[in-house]
Amino acid sequence: MADALTPPGALYLGKTVHERRAPFFHRFSYRLGSILLDLDRLTEASGLSRFFSVGRFNLYSFEPKDHGPRDGGDLSQWARDLLASHDVALAPDDTITLLSAPRVLGYQFNPLSIYFAAAPNGRLKGVIYQVHNTFGDSHCYVAKACDAPVQTHDAEKVFHVSPFFDREGRYEFTLREPDERFHLTIFKQREDGPDFLATMALKRQALTTPKLLRLFVTQPFSSLKTILAIHWEALRLWIKGAVYHSRDATHPEASQAHRVSRSDRSGFGVGRNSL
Repeated sequence: MADALTPPGALYLGKTVHERRAPFFHRFSYRLGSILLDLDRLTEASGLSRFFSVGRFNLYSFEPKDHGPRDGGDLSQWARDLLASHDVALAPDDTITLLSAPRVLGYQFNPLSIYFAAAPNGRLKGVIYQVHNTFGDSHCYVAKACDAPVQTHDAEKVFHVSPFFDREGRYEFTLREPDERFHLTIFKQREDGPDFLATMALKRQALTTPKLLRLFVTQPFSSLKTILAIHWEALRLWIKGAVYHSRDATHPEASQAHRVSRSDRSGFGVGRNSL
């Protein structure tokens, strides 16, 4: 996915849509800006713009302690170790990149961070979906990649994300590896049918000073806007009568997500999940 000519970082700008399908319909969307970083080239990435820094305050910044085990350590090595523990074999020259929301004036909230492990020729080997909730908890769904441009992974839901959803059901993650565009669909299925859909559609931009200034003008305090939007939509769900589920922090650090073919997913979206 990366070589000597590939910049160590890039912007991805676009929109996310969330859609609750049961027991009632509820939909919202908002614009977002994410940054894709090569975790082995963070020092280079910090030099791409005077308004972007790694490990220190700036208009936009990346702080390693916001991600992975959140101890400020080597995120690339952490991701390699986690992938290896889930049977994803990597070579020393494979790249680890991370797509996530940056800090904006020191504030950051990432509902989802995605790690991509790829060979020097660009072949994707593994993916880590790190999900965060507003209580400060996180969980990683770890998947081995398949030899296809579109990746589809299935995982049992084991992590408490929203207080208006319980922990029942399964996720289906479908994505294209970041290139000029990035697309992600997260589909959640219960025994009695689908109840949640989220999509993300982003377009690549260069991580430069003019692009960052334009992003701040058009989407100021985007991370703060994300957390405020989450709480506003939670209030709307409560008014509509959504059942509140207390936080359940009894979850493992990581769990396995499995590769899925189109023939394996006929149950998604039409009733009982056949997986």
